[in-house]
Amino acid sequence: MRWDWLARNAPQIWDYLLQHAWLAASATLLGLVIALPLGALASRYSWTYPPLTTLAGLLYTIPSLALFVVLPGLLGTRILDPINVVIALTIYTVALMVRVVADALASVPELVRQSALAMGYRPLRSLITVQLPLAVPVIGAGLRVAAVSNVSLVSVAALLGVPQLGSLFTQGLQLDFATPIVAGIVLSLALAVVFDAIILLAIRIGTPWARAVRS
Repeated sequence: MRWDWLARNAPQIWDYLLQHAWLAASATLLGLVIALPLGALASRYSWTYPPLTTLAGLLYTIPSLALFVVLPGLLGTRILDPINVVIALTIYTVALMVRVVADALASVPELVRQSALAMGYRPLRSLITVQLPLAVPVIGAGLRVAAVSNVSLVSVAALLGVPQLGSLFTQGLQLDFATPIVAGIVLSLALAVVFDAIILLAIRIGTPWARAVRS
């Protein structure tokens, strides 16, 4: 490990870390926003569950590198445009989260749904104010997987020249120099831990009744 190399390149490594975090976080949030209504639809209308979850599963099988290469042609963007990475990872997040959201909403007890309706809640209000809050722990667990997966997948975009922590891997391979590779691995792991901790904190804040039950 060459600490002097790390010190000399600290500003560049910091820029890579910020870019990596932005790409992974934006795709995770966008994917969740898109998956929520799709999962709710699959939960509300049972006939939509098989096609939506099957299509989502198929999307996840598309190789990430192929998606990064194809998207510029479909979107009219440049090959190095970070938006290609965000959209590709958003697709993967949606693929993971549609089934999670649908199953989480389906796990809400029917008695709770009926009670909300009996209190005059319309379906949309019941979904937003009753069912979604109760489904937060399951949705959050799926989001933790999606977020960590995105932190890992972002690195693949370095093969196309999109700057982020994956650039340290390509740089280390080109120079036959292990220090940037080790730095990239450590920072990617640290970023995944930070993302996981943030989501866990959000789950804890969003489910105050769970703490009351445990106490």
